[in-house]
Amino acid sequence: MKKEAQEFWGRALEALETAQHDFPRYPDAAGSRAYYAAFYAVTALFALQEKSFSKHSAVKAAVYRDLVRTRKWSPELGVDYSSLMELRMVGDYGGFKHLSEKNAWNAIEAAKRILEAVHQAHPHLLPFPSERS
Repeated sequence: MKKEAQEFWGRALEALETAQHDFPRYPDAAGSRAYYAAFYAVTALFALQEKSFSKHSAVKAAVYRDLVRTRKWSPELGVDYSSLMELRMVGDYGGFKHLSEKNAWNAIEAAKRILEAVHQAHPHLLPFPSERS
């Protein structure tokens, strides 16, 4: 599962970079990519625990059950994840409703906090690009 986790971590980093690149010109896309950065990061963390999920809602439930409720993560990180999921729904499926620049910026910042928490859990297995050997 280590290889799978590292693959998801790479996707998380790429999605965060894309979100930052898309901001502020495309706030819907930036918000969506920020969610996927967090989703892939959390998926990497769970892969290291040999856990996998087939639905986004199952990942969200696991964040609360396995990370927030056990106090591995602060409640604020759980709120960040839930907020990202809601913003992604607007960004991807909002129709006439769109994310504001502020929403997109907040999504990127929330994703950064989640990636940092995942990284801190396994810094050698899930490094940031500047830390890779």
